[in-house]
Amino acid sequence: MLQPQAVMRNALTTGRESVTVFLTDVGHGLLDVSHSMLAMVGLAVVAGALFMSSQDELRDSFEARAWGWLEARHLARSGGEDLAAVAETEPSSAGVPVNTSSTADLADLTRAQANVARWIVRRYHVAPEPVARLVQESWTVGQRTGIEPTLILSVMAIESSFNPFAQSPVGAQGLMQVMTKVHSDKYESYGGHLAAFDPVSNLRVGVLVLKECIARAGGLSDGLRFYVGAGASDDDGGYAAKVIAEQELLKRVAAGQNIPPTIVPVIAKVAPAPAAAPAPVVAPAAPAASESTAHAAAPEQDALARPDHEHVALAR
Repeated sequence: MLQPQAVMRNALTTGRESVTVFLTDVGHGLLDVSHSMLAMVGLAVVAGALFMSSQDELRDSFEARAWGWLEARHLARSGGEDLAAVAETEPSSAGVPVNTSSTADLADLTRAQANVARWIVRRYHVAPEPVARLVQESWTVGQRTGIEPTLILSVMAIESSFNPFAQSPVGAQGLMQVMTKVHSDKYESYGGHLAAFDPVSNLRVGVLVLKECIARAGGLSDGLRFYVGAGASDDDGGYAAKVIAEQELLKRVAAGQNIPPTIVPVIAKVAPAPAAAPAPVVAPAAPAASESTAHAAAPEQDALARPDHEHVALAR
């Protein structure tokens, strides 16, 4: 007969072996389950990627959301600096324009941006690479300032027909026809007043001026009147209506609609804001030129030089 000690040893050995086999089987089972789950997750990712690649609108929406999130994170970390603060950090030297890239590849744009760029190229007979850069910059600056990129591009279209060297008789210069003498301080961060003819610099300064005008006027239509040099209650020669009509076309193009580049926009009549009741004054004060409008020229000069308040490019 076996001794009690031997019986105990055999029992303990058998128990250890059983526990070892049980734990080994459980581990193998968990490993198989994890492999299966990882395989299912991989298949789900591949299926989702294939689905998104076939859905252009969904992909563009995802890209826009991702870009917006990255832009918001960048602004949050940098303290929400505006364009002027960003310009101060860019390399420049006194009297030398900032070396900003003036071209881009259409393949680097989102679908909406590429649609707009190609349409502008056909409508205004301009080169695709510089236009791609302007469209790209309009989206970037628009997200930073809260100005719609299609509005920025429509202002450029009406002001200069995308001619970066355009100049009006009263001194408005560049793509967005900013009065360089009035807003020379805004060009300091870009190397000085000659930066007015750099497309990207002129765009950024023009957007800052446009934002100031809209904030001052309290609305888009009146803000555009301030931008062109007309008061909120003055006749702007249809300028605001032209810009808004062009913007509506650009929005439709960005959304993927097939709009002929030769289309004539329907220009709605934009009524000026009602004039406030005149307050009694003792003596009339000499009028001063507005420092927050893009053109900031005397009304008499503007009426003589631009009867329809539209800047005609000197070299189309």
